[in-house]
Amino acid sequence: MISFYLMSSEDIAAELAVRSRNLRLAQNLTLEGLARRSGVPLGTLKKFERTGQIALASFIRLVITLKDEAALENLLLAQKLETLDEILHSEKKPKRGRIK
Repeated sequence: MISFYLMSSEDIAAELAVRSRNLRLAQNLTLEGLARRSGVPLGTLKKFERTGQIALASFIRLVITLKDEAALENLLLAQKLETLDEILHSEKKPKRGRIK
């Protein structure tokens, strides 16, 4: 499992690209095959594997095509509160930012 603690955003993007490439190779897919199956342009895939840069929608298509949806689940899951005391004493989340 990748630990993102103390990593820059560029390092995290590079790690995600490596993970994606390894999954592609483990499934014996070429870049062209992954591009065809995912609908992500070949040039975008090449750039992603080289630099880690990709649009979120394209990244999601890759994750789904590579059957790695579980890797995204933690991003989408809300924090669960365990007890009634935690619910009653939890801070309200702001609905808008205050810093301009």
